[in-house]
Amino acid sequence: MKLGIALVHHPVLDGRGATVTTAVTNLDVHDLSRSARTYGCSDYFVAHPILAQRELVERIRAHWTDGSSGRRIPDRREALRVLRVVPSLDDAIAAFGGRDAVDVWVTAARAVGRSLSFGDARTRLERGERPVLLVFGTGWGLAPSVLESADARLEPISAMGGDYNHLSVRSACAIALDRLRGAGSLALGAGPRE
Repeated sequence: MKLGIALVHHPVLDGRGATVTTAVTNLDVHDLSRSARTYGCSDYFVAHPILAQRELVERIRAHWTDGSSGRRIPDRREALRVLRVVPSLDDAIAAFGGRDAVDVWVTAARAVGRSLSFGDARTRLERGERPVLLVFGTGWGLAPSVLESADARLEPISAMGGDYNHLSVRSACAIALDRLRGAGSLALGAGPRE
């Protein structure tokens, strides 16, 4: 099944719960591209409403796909080829196939209403009903309007017995993609995979 990811910089929350726009982080551009490519995502959208920030992401991509660094490190060039830069999450959804044709799944570091377990989400992906765009937020997470408009909310990533949960979005993305598309022997309680 077609799976894409989106990293949203607006509307997201700050530490006090206000809706804000965050700045692009170079590491997010690289590391989410690498995770997306590793786990077979067709697209990685960076959604940012500010033109200067989108231009920065385009320059980073060009440096690694067309510049000397792309020739020096071909694996990074290949990873950054899945990167697409758009002004908003709505633009990412439209580019991915349109709202009527795509399931939008969101992530959150905290429990926000009913959630879909990674095991059930993996099963849905394997059934291949509709393309899925998996959305990650920067800052302190996606704004409530984004969470409420999604088709599904994935369960928070958490450690056994731990109450601390403040992963970087890079780490959260890699963990989520591994749980959804990893080739490990256990699929979150579903037993050994053949």
